[in-house]
Order: sequence, then structure tokens, then C-alpha cells
Amino acid sequence: MRVRWVFLPVLGAALAHAPVLRFDLLKGLKRPIDCGATFRGRPLFGENKTWRGAVAMFGGALVATQLLWRWEWYRERLPKELQGTRPGAVGALLGASVVVGELPNSFVKRQLEIPPGQRLHSPAGVAISLFDQADFVLTSWLVLRPVYRMSLRETMDVSLTVAAIHMPINVLGYALGARTSAI
Repeated sequence: MRVRWVFLPVLGAALAHAPVLRFDLLKGLKRPIDCGATFRGRPLFGENKTWRGAVAMFGGALVATQLLWRWEWYRERLPKELQGTRPGAVGALLGASVVVGELPNSFVKRQLEIPPGQRLHSPAGVAISLFDQADFVLTSWLVLRPVYRMSLRETMDVSLTVAAIHMPINVLGYALGARTSAI
């Protein structure tokens, strides 16, 4: 499916975020997005969802989109509706999707008192972990609408593809010291 290629620049978010985490860069932005706010006495998103992560991931997706768009082989693989779209618009929408898409799942995990980087050891925990691998795709389904309307089938296909790619990247990030858990 051509729509899978739309999400290739999202790898730029991980590539930009990994060194920021590993080497503790952008320390001035290492502040929680939720500013310490709580709901029912629990953090909204937690201390691991920071402005520096948002900036790094948004910027990584934006830059990767701009770079990939320079190559015809990439553009011709995109859905026809996107081929004439400005790369900055697509990159910004993808970057926003990655950042915003992480928040609902973090909110649920904090309300269930699941520590950042951990999961429940139950069927529900497995389901949350699987959803966590591609949570931003559902956000993208909404956020990309001004430039591309993904069908339900495309959304499901991309979610499964992204989850399958995201899991080994998490393991690699753990091995490199950028993550506190492998999954």
C-alpha cells in the first residue's frame, strides 16, 4: 500500500529522539508537558513526556519528510493525493501526530499506575503495549485529513506495519541505552 510510505519519515522522529535521550541533550526542555498537573491524584502524562521529546520527535519527522521529499523515488511511492502537497505541511502534520499520539496512551497508563517504560503483566498489559507501538497512527488518521484521507483499511494496515517495525527499534534503543525497557 502506498500509504505506508507516508509514514517513513516518522523514523526521523526516533533518530532525532534517541541521541537526545542517550546523551541527555536539550536539558532546558527536559520539563514535563503536563507541567505536573494531575487527574484523580495521578499525573496526566508523567515526567517522561517532556518538551524536549516533543521538540526532537516533531523536528525529526519534519526534517526527514523534507529530506525524503527531495527524491523522486520516494515521492512517486506516495498516494497520488500527496504527491503535490508541500513536504513541510506533511512533515509538520506527521510530527504533530507522533507527539500528540503518544499522550492518550500515556494518560491511560498513568491512570492505571503503570510506571513509565513499564507494562502490566496481563492480557490488558499486552494490549496496551501493542497499541503503544503504533498509537500515533490513529492520531495521524485525524491530523493528516487536510492533506490525505486514510481509509479504515489503510489505517489498520499502517498500524500493524508500524507496530511490527517499532518493536525491533525499541529493542535496539534499549540496547543503545536510549530506553529503560526493551518493549
